[in-house]
Amino acid sequence: MKMTGISVPVGALRTKKSFGIGEFLDIIPFADFCKKASLKVIQLLPVNDTGTESSPYSALSASALHPIYISIESLSELYEAPADAAHKKLLADIKKLKKSYNELPRFPYKELRNVKNTILKELYELHSAEIAKSPELKKWITANPWVKEYAVFKRLKSINLEASWKSWREYRKIKQEEIEELWNSKELKNEHLYYAWVQMNLEKQFLKASDYVSSLGIMLKGDIPIMMNEDSHDAWAHPEFFNDNLRAGSPPDGPNPVGQNWGFPTYNWKNLKKCDYSWWRERLKQSAKFYELFRIDHILGFFRIWAVPQNECTALLGHTEPYEPVTVKELEALGFTKERIRWLSLPHIPTRIVEDVNNGDYLGTHGILHTIMDRIGDEELWLFKPEIKSDKDIYAHEEIPLAVREVLAKKWRDRMFVETERGKYYPAWCYETTTAWASLSDDEKRIMSQFISEKREDMENLWEKQARELLGMITDTTTMTACAEDLGANIRSLNSVLNDLSIMSLKVIRWNRQWEKDGKPFIPFEDYPEKSVTTTSVHDSSTLRLWWTEEPDASDFYEAFPPADEIGAKNAVVANIKPGTYSTEVAEYLLEKAAESNSIFCIHPVQDFLGLSEAYYAQNPQDERINVPGSVTEFNWTYRLPADVESLIKDTALTKKIAAIAALHDGKAKSKRS
Repeated sequence: MKMTGISVPVGALRTKKSFGIGEFLDIIPFADFCKKASLKVIQLLPVNDTGTESSPYSALSASALHPIYISIESLSELYEAPADAAHKKLLADIKKLKKSYNELPRFPYKELRNVKNTILKELYELHSAEIAKSPELKKWITANPWVKEYAVFKRLKSINLEASWKSWREYRKIKQEEIEELWNSKELKNEHLYYAWVQMNLEKQFLKASDYVSSLGIMLKGDIPIMMNEDSHDAWAHPEFFNDNLRAGSPPDGPNPVGQNWGFPTYNWKNLKKCDYSWWRERLKQSAKFYELFRIDHILGFFRIWAVPQNECTALLGHTEPYEPVTVKELEALGFTKERIRWLSLPHIPTRIVEDVNNGDYLGTHGILHTIMDRIGDEELWLFKPEIKSDKDIYAHEEIPLAVREVLAKKWRDRMFVETERGKYYPAWCYETTTAWASLSDDEKRIMSQFISEKREDMENLWEKQARELLGMITDTTTMTACAEDLGANIRSLNSVLNDLSIMSLKVIRWNRQWEKDGKPFIPFEDYPEKSVTTTSVHDSSTLRLWWTEEPDASDFYEAFPPADEIGAKNAVVANIKPGTYSTEVAEYLLEKAAESNSIFCIHPVQDFLGLSEAYYAQNPQDERINVPGSVTEFNWTYRLPADVESLIKDTALTKKIAAIAALHDGKAKSKRS
């Protein structure tokens, strides 16, 4: 059975009851809108607590929900005795603040988080004595033991002014017994119970919304980020499950020539396996309380993650985990001596390239280089001192001119092999651009290329084995339907593993092309795999409107699927459909094309559906984006609907258009070409 759905961040929901940001209970009226528009799936972004970070993919807890999504006005304590002046003031403050925040086009994340937390704490303090005796709260804590770690962590984080736990003077390293001792402290009980009380109410409200969505025959789809923030209670309380010396990222590619370092610690899968992956299983069980489907973020990371040494500023010196190491013995067998292996694996810095950016000062350059480098005999060649372990260490020497540090940092990355462990190496992702590679003879290059190719073939087998175990564990643990975010570098076994485990792949219509063929033709919609999710855009991409008006590949789509052929040559709207100009006709044309997909699910962003009515167009289409990757601004992750949900429900013209598109995909209507 095919289904059409809509994706929306919870925070984007705007209703007459909202407190400046979408809340869990706002999902209820949004479900009414979806029902009217014949949509069968509501997909959300992650909803875990992210602390001071606005990105939903930077969670400080794998289990705790974000307090910013709580509806304060729906808390029973606000209306319980005593109805004194304090309560009246709270209600008045809420009313006033709601009005001012609800008028904003986007929500001010940090400010709103602080305001809601302040009100929640004031309300809690008015009822803390009764809450402490609550059988309901006691029962909930017993059923959710993770909240003890979370509450202890949040209190410590609060008294440390939100600083990372790595900078705390006390409790930077902690044992489970100490966490339990802090939780049971009578002096701290009131503070700890506050966090548990908030989490219990968040869960109650989210469950209420989830149950309502289900009662309408609509499925709720969640999003589980693969990585955890290093400043999370999970990394703090369970360091054994994380590799603190490595950070997850992605290798170099076209848009990112030095790769990406995301800053999240990688998983210690060996230790997780010893516990039968209990941490992951509990995470999935928590999600299953609310969702029927879930998106697995960066599923490629379950095959292999790009692991970058902690203090590296770029991702160039990363390696895959797992990997098949290159050993000294293997390199010697290829004819390379220990001296040449050193040449391949350590950057050798000629005096000249530093002298060139140091005003041609030969003696001054020697003086600078001696601070962090050792000269090789009498040669004008240098190696980094052993204490220099990353490019961050180079930049830390502020007494060295910045231009020199930049050159040295660039040369730091200039190595053909990266030493991952003593005597074990990984071929640098861009090894063919290194100085060491250029120095090899043609015959040596041929031998080395074949050797590295064979190593990568071995690693493909390693990646498949790991993915089948980890993803098999995930699909065996839950009845939720798994949907992959499988964009990025291709892995040979990806499609077979996903298909065998019945995990849906992701197809973004603008990127679903045969990239290896001349002209990079688009894959016909009828050829999309059945076990997949088709979408027009993702949260990190431009919207359909922005893509169509500003990005060159929109013309490729137009030429591949000419509107005259798709809609009919006699249709008067065909003339209005052309790249560079967006209109409701263009939106309809693109959404109808996507609806022809063979995928079981067609789930599109709310902004792309709202493109069916010019009433919801922002003056600047950039303002309709959720996130702009590579930028760190208050704009990111703060998108809100341009109208309240109550108004959308009344917009019959819009809901009819969406319903018609849903019917086309779900098999209840015929294409205009048929």
